[in-house]
Parts: sequence; C-alpha cells; structure tokens
Amino acid sequence: MKNVHLKISVIVGTSAMLPGRLLAVLTLLLTLSVIPASANNNGCSNATLKGDYGFTISGYQPNPDGTMSPVKGVAITHFDGAGKLMQKDFVVTAGVPLPGNGDSLTGFRFSTGETGTYTINPDCTGGAEIDQNVPVPFGSTGVLKLMLVVTNGGRTIHTVVSEFTPPGATTPILNTTSSDAWKIDEDRDHG
Repeated sequence: MKNVHLKISVIVGTSAMLPGRLLAVLTLLLTLSVIPASANNNGCSNATLKGDYGFTISGYQPNPDGTMSPVKGVAITHFDGAGKLMQKDFVVTAGVPLPGNGDSLTGFRFSTGETGTYTINPDCTGGAEIDQNVPVPFGSTGVLKLMLVVTNGGRTIHTVVSEFTPPGATTPILNTTSSDAWKIDEDRDHG
C-alpha cells in the first residue's frame, strides 16, 4: 500500500509541476522571440531624420470659384536630427509657379529661406510645421502643417498637408497635398 501511495504522490507532484514548467518555457520562448524584433526596431525619434531629403509634392488646391487646381513640386529639406528643418522648394499650382519663383522671362528659381520644426514619435509618426517666410505687409508669412510617417529606417518620409495658410492670409485654406521623400545619400549619389 505504501508503494501505491508513493506513486500517487509522485504523479500528483509531477502533474502539479507541469503547468509551472510549461509557463516557464512559454515565457522564455516569448522573451527570445521579442529580443530580435526589438533589436531591429528601436523606434523613431527626431534623430531618425538627419540630413537632406528630396521630396516630390502632388495634390490639389481649391480655387475661390469651387474648382480645383493641381499642385506639383519638388523640395529639398534638411533635418538637423534635433527637431529643426530648413527647406527650399519649387511648386506650381495650375502650372503657375509661386510668386518669387520666377518665370520663363526672368528664369525659374527655388524658394529658399523656409524654416521649421518637426517631431517624430516612437511609432515613427509625427508632424512638422514649415514657415515659408514670405515677406508680406500683413497676415501669415505662409505656414504649412504636415502629418508624416517615417519608414525604411528613416530613409523615406510620407507626408500629408494637414493645414496651409498662404502668405498674406489670416486663415488656412483647404488643401489635399501630399509628398514623399527619400534620403539623399551623398556616397551613392556623388560617387
């Protein structure tokens, strides 16, 4: 009888330990599977964007009569890695360059002197505000507010204009413009 009792206690002891061991093994496997993922994805921050990025700009802007005009452009934006940016761009609306970008008689040129700030969240979403710094007698100097997503380890940026206040205006206008950018890699681009 003692022999049977001993076997029962061993069976009960082993079965009581089984869930604990199973839980320990599952915890270890989960921990090991998370380590490589976190090592490859440290998230994003303002430091994720550092250097020059080339943008293509595309969208539509409403006209006072209710029609829409296409917006196309290109830009180079320099991100300092600490939340500040500088930009130069060339944008046309309905085929007409922005004031100050020249014309076919005087020659075309990029708008320069645009400055701003940006914030990148750990999940690689963020926002930016660009001041076009257009000298005007009153109203806005031209302000763009962007929502953005950083991908490809900080090599690619996708934006949508969330608000645009044109130079001289006192309120934002509707806008459906977006842009995509790629990091300009001097080593690859310039040999």
